[in-house]
Amino acid sequence: MFDLENHPTSRSLGSRYPIFGLSHNLDVVAAICNAGGIGIWAAARLLPEEIVEQSRMLRESVGDKPFGINLMLPTKVPPVQDRAAVEVGIPEEHKAFVARLYAKYGVPDDGLIGERNRIVRSDELFDDQIEAALQSSANLFAMAVGSRPSVPDRARAAGMRLVALVGSPRHVPSALGLEPDFLVAQGYDAGGHTGQVGTFTLVPKIVEMAGEVPVLAAGGIGTGSQIAASLAMGAAGVWLGTVWLGTSEEHLPEALLGKVLRAGCEDTVITRCSSGKPMRQVKTAWAQEWAGEDAPVPLPMPWQDLLVGSLEGAAKRHGIEPLLYTPAGQSVEWVREVTPVAEVMNRLVSETNKAAAVLASATQKAEG
Repeated sequence: MFDLENHPTSRSLGSRYPIFGLSHNLDVVAAICNAGGIGIWAAARLLPEEIVEQSRMLRESVGDKPFGINLMLPTKVPPVQDRAAVEVGIPEEHKAFVARLYAKYGVPDDGLIGERNRIVRSDELFDDQIEAALQSSANLFAMAVGSRPSVPDRARAAGMRLVALVGSPRHVPSALGLEPDFLVAQGYDAGGHTGQVGTFTLVPKIVEMAGEVPVLAAGGIGTGSQIAASLAMGAAGVWLGTVWLGTSEEHLPEALLGKVLRAGCEDTVITRCSSGKPMRQVKTAWAQEWAGEDAPVPLPMPWQDLLVGSLEGAAKRHGIEPLLYTPAGQSVEWVREVTPVAEVMNRLVSETNKAAAVLASATQKAEG
């Protein structure tokens, strides 16, 4: 019923399986590619020159296997990367709240920046990141949390397939206007920036609306039976992120890894406190503090990034366990031990084949 090794999506891209794997970690992305999937490198937090250099390293690691680059391209951001001008817009109330968190949790104020405030998300930065991605040898260009009208033609001219992520049916018309090669229907269950519609409702609806454009299912998928269900709903493949958090290639800090391995499907929360946009992440004191009655309302992106970036960075550098968190979807339920990416891929494929066999047997019995 489902032949993952002879799937149209796999054949069109030159991969072994129609399993797309998203990660910020270059080692994880390379391992996904080398295990038969399509690694998608989340590069939104990187400087343009880092994208150029690290994409070269990634290509060397995977040979001619396909991989993609994913960028966040939201609108309503500042036009230029003027850190001082953006920081002027941060209210004193918010600064005071962050200062209280430094004191409450004993976080050393080491004067360094973190992953979130090392860049200023702006139209200028996005233009430079796009140019860097187009200079890479990536096979796919994926746009999340927005798009830029010039990207589709430029990506196609660079020989890339275009991927657009959608979290609601209302996003589909504009996404289809980009003439993408794939849509990713990312359900509420997903980690990171996500919407309000559950995966099992969103995927078949997006498949219906997409017409001939292949749709990849995303959000809360952590088992082969869920992959089989996604394919049964009409998806052309799956897009997974959380399942790679527990892999040996990810190298999460021990305290954070323990949180991920212990977390169940009810141990995540959607909050704006990290980036300014709704993000599902593992429940920790970080999200709880921002949900408190005395907490200010999180700022929009990129003001929230600049507000919390140094605190987040210091908490990671100094191992302040209560404040450590990671984006994670409800599929964290199936991240229970540290295993190599290849073992995760093998498990997913084996489970999908078993689920397909069960469906085929049930169909034969019903027809008999």
